[in-house]
Amino acid sequence: MQWTSFLAIYLLVWVLSAFVMLPLGIRTHDELGIEKVPGQADSAPANFRPWRVVLRASILAAVLTGLFALNYQYGWIGVSDLDLSRLFG
Repeated sequence: MQWTSFLAIYLLVWVLSAFVMLPLGIRTHDELGIEKVPGQADSAPANFRPWRVVLRASILAAVLTGLFALNYQYGWIGVSDLDLSRLFG
């Protein structure tokens, strides 16, 4: 696999991982007992930490991309293993 393909796959997996990690650990002002600003939405996060999301997404993306690369190299799961016609046929 070329390094550019590996990088593209990592970036795609990173974006998906960031969306998965985004809501984890977020609390609203009501949950933390903090006073809200007038006009603020009830669901607005009070403790959003973007660098924590970046770190978690980077770690998850590295693990998932590593598993993908290992599967690509060793062929643990192939196209024939993903034959969905057995389920829907």
